[in-house]
Amino acid sequence: MCGVKGLGVRGWLLLGLITVVVLASTGVWNPFPAMWDWVDRSQPISEPDVVWQQRVGGTPKSVTIAADTVIVEQRTRVEARSLATGTQLWEHKADWSAVAGGDRDPVVAVGRLLVKGYELLDPTTGAVRRRDGDAVAVWTYRNAILDVRCVEPTDCTLSAWDPRGTRPLWTAFLPGVHSGLLADNPDLLGTRRLTAPRIDGGVAGPESVPPLLGFPVDGRVHVVDTATGRVLQNVQPGREERLAVIGGRLLRITATSRDGTCYFTVAAQDPATGQEVWRRAGLNLRTAEYAGCVQREDPQGARNVLIGVGPDGREAVLDGYDGRLLQVGGDGEKLLAVDDRYALVRSADKRSVLGRELSVDRTRWTRAAGGKSGAALTPYAAVIAEEKPSRLIAVDPRTGRELAVLRTSANALAVGRTGMIIGEGREIGYVRWGAGSSVPPPPEEGGSLPGPNPGGTWQPPSDEGSCGPKRELCAGADGSR
Repeated sequence: MCGVKGLGVRGWLLLGLITVVVLASTGVWNPFPAMWDWVDRSQPISEPDVVWQQRVGGTPKSVTIAADTVIVEQRTRVEARSLATGTQLWEHKADWSAVAGGDRDPVVAVGRLLVKGYELLDPTTGAVRRRDGDAVAVWTYRNAILDVRCVEPTDCTLSAWDPRGTRPLWTAFLPGVHSGLLADNPDLLGTRRLTAPRIDGGVAGPESVPPLLGFPVDGRVHVVDTATGRVLQNVQPGREERLAVIGGRLLRITATSRDGTCYFTVAAQDPATGQEVWRRAGLNLRTAEYAGCVQREDPQGARNVLIGVGPDGREAVLDGYDGRLLQVGGDGEKLLAVDDRYALVRSADKRSVLGRELSVDRTRWTRAAGGKSGAALTPYAAVIAEEKPSRLIAVDPRTGRELAVLRTSANALAVGRTGMIIGEGREIGYVRWGAGSSVPPPPEEGGSLPGPNPGGTWQPPSDEGSCGPKRELCAGADGSR
């Protein structure tokens, strides 16, 4: 008895620990799992709380909503989770992944670095739908998959596939590609999107394949018609030129150094005929560095539109097809995001964000915002990231009505038809439209993307815009026109 009384505090703690270990090892009582769950319990990443929140195995490289699943790309693996519950559906070893297809026919392309080929997985089950063992690069779009394989460095074949197709739609010859194995979505000569802090660059998911694509090969540009696979042009840029393929046109952007400044000219050609269709001078597309006016960057923009800066310092949005000025900003205004239909602009006093419709060049809505707010446009919502206080806000890009208002320091990772995925570190969560706001979620619009200006009077300037990149909207049931 005296020995027990003389144990002291440390002795009693040691005796208690030994007792717990013995009970746990014999299966009588084990408190350690409950203790670990308490220590490891995640705090909500937003207020109001998300529908579900899960911790993934590593910091996500990309997150994409694919129909009713969430595809999470990590460093050495890809996993799928249920959009409704966040439960893991499957996991696959891969060094890269990319989602193709729309809301009704998505697939997940996966592959290994420095290894030819890729697999297409079903996003719900993880089952292999198609396997390729020779491709050195893959491009994923909402309505197509393109891949390229080379039997020799100067003998390559480009193929186009329906996302769930088993036979190529067309093939085309290319005299090479970039050297090496390129994995998913290597850069082509198009537009460079505006970026924003706390909004992932791939938040909008895959886009429809453009009507024309520009492949850089050994200093030349090969322009491919994505409807037929026909190579329309094989162009060598001039010494002061940069080429870009945007809005169904081949743009030749010239930057000339003179009088201590850079003078810019952009001329657009019809690749099928080689004829110039429009030209603008004095518009800086932000392709050149100041030293020597060397152009090393693609022009800023998105889809079929370009962003330029006029001689008066005001930003403008151009239609890549016909060169029309779709919007000219005011003094001191700053473009935050743009697509074919809308533009998000920070006001000159830095106190608000304006939502503008490009077809009529007018402000649709205005909301208060800080001077460091960032924004992005997706097919389903405009996302605004604010600081001090940190918030993520999703609104209808046409009307500005709130879809979700979150007090959070998390990032916007992916936007879908019914909500968005946010994340911080290894934590990701799903926000359904209506969180923190008093308005209902946007209505269902079927399986296709919204049109260029739903409910409006403006029409695209050509069949290339109104019929879709593959003319699928104007084709008959048998695919003929």
